[in-house]
Amino acid sequence: MSRLRVAGGEARGRRLKAPKNIRPTQGVVKQAIFNMVAARIEGATVLDLFAGSGALGIEALSRGAASVTFVDQQPRGLAILRQNLDALGFRERARVVRGDVVRWLEASPDVVGSADLIFLDPPYEDIVLDRALRVLDREVRSATVLAEHSRRQMLPQLERLRVDRERRHGDTIVTVLAV
Repeated sequence: MSRLRVAGGEARGRRLKAPKNIRPTQGVVKQAIFNMVAARIEGATVLDLFAGSGALGIEALSRGAASVTFVDQQPRGLAILRQNLDALGFRERARVVRGDVVRWLEASPDVVGSADLIFLDPPYEDIVLDRALRVLDREVRSATVLAEHSRRQMLPQLERLRVDRERRHGDTIVTVLAV
């Protein structure tokens, strides 16, 4: 297992476990993500999609998010995510869902519609990002959506969600979208 750290908030500096088979968000990228949305985190309802170890959602909880729903389909990653939540005392503010992210989004329009902040960190260069963004485009009411993706991957044309800004970090681009 690789090791990550919480960068800010009440759990700052605490270590997180991460399974070897995932690509965790690099520290510099995670810092950039949270710099872009700092004002929106306190009291927010957050979705961490393709959650892996839960590093993004846990960072949001540490920085004052009211709740985070973590969605992923990998049982090993979710087991480690639950260990991280327990170790940090965040379990009561978290919901962990095992399932296909796109199917879960399609089946959960009320949860998606009430979210304030949505993190998307799917496998790089996977069409699942396009599918998830299209569902979010239909269901998001006022959330800020942050998609982490390869610079080689173009995002789909969307009806309602518009690119607010992008930040590039090596091969990684973080795209912020809003209605």
